[in-house]
Amino acid sequence: MTAPVSLARGRASLPPVEDRILPAIGLLLLALLAFTGIDTCAKWLVLHGLPATEAAFVRYAVHLAVVCAVGFAGAERVWVTANLGAVSVRAVALLGSTLLNFAALSFLPLTMTAAIMFSAPLWICLLSIPLLGEKVGRRRWAAMAVGFCGILVVARPWTGHLHPAILLSLAAALCASLYAILTRMLAGRDPTNTQQFYAGLVATLGVAPFALGDWTWPTGGASWLAFAAIGLFGWSGHQLVTIAHRFAPASTLAPFNYAQIVYMTASSWLIFAQPPDRWVIIGAGVVAASGLYIGLRERALARRPTRGERP
Repeated sequence: MTAPVSLARGRASLPPVEDRILPAIGLLLLALLAFTGIDTCAKWLVLHGLPATEAAFVRYAVHLAVVCAVGFAGAERVWVTANLGAVSVRAVALLGSTLLNFAALSFLPLTMTAAIMFSAPLWICLLSIPLLGEKVGRRRWAAMAVGFCGILVVARPWTGHLHPAILLSLAAALCASLYAILTRMLAGRDPTNTQQFYAGLVATLGVAPFALGDWTWPTGGASWLAFAAIGLFGWSGHQLVTIAHRFAPASTLAPFNYAQIVYMTASSWLIFAQPPDRWVIIGAGVVAASGLYIGLRERALARRPTRGERP
């Protein structure tokens, strides 16, 4: 007797969502190292004359090429999805975060952009209300208020030198939060390579008209290295973070995102000679503490019987 023909022939077998916390944390830490590589390469390139749109185009074009090569080698039809709208919105959110962050890196140190990006758990908590229908009690509202105060400490508007690029960083964090929520929503519904394919395709096509019209080739060995590596960092980082979100919820993984400040500080200090000042350290600590509290509070609530959150 012949086996029934699958309508999704050529697609990768879809792994289920699992509860494997420790492997998820390890994968996330590796992903954060790769993401630091993206920002380091992007900052190097824009400081050496490449437009931010071109850096983003190279980052996603290489990403897309690697995904297609991996999919072709595994005989996968990576473009087959039953969630076209969701994967497309996810890709747009990722592209928005990348472009805004790359533009901010032209003006701000890595440590400052990283500290502001740490507001992502606060945005995730806010976005979970309209997108996931979650109820947020006064404890988490208070934690979010404290976290946003930490962002003010990083930005220091009272000095009269509030750089407009800080707003770009905040918008990048908001886009990254939407991307994180959609990544978890799609976990177990589409293969990792399919999600990666659309992330690369939408971004490459979206930024190509702006990048190709003002093309600048890198000069110098270090710039060429960054030019070649940025896309590989992007593909590997998002591959790892997508798998990590299949192994554990976003609320469980969110606190460990703060490990990236160690990577970012090392890169900013050693490569760009920009160590963090005390205000960035204090503000990042406040934002991280509020995000950690939100993550712990959400885990505690998840263990309770479903009956709504107490205030």
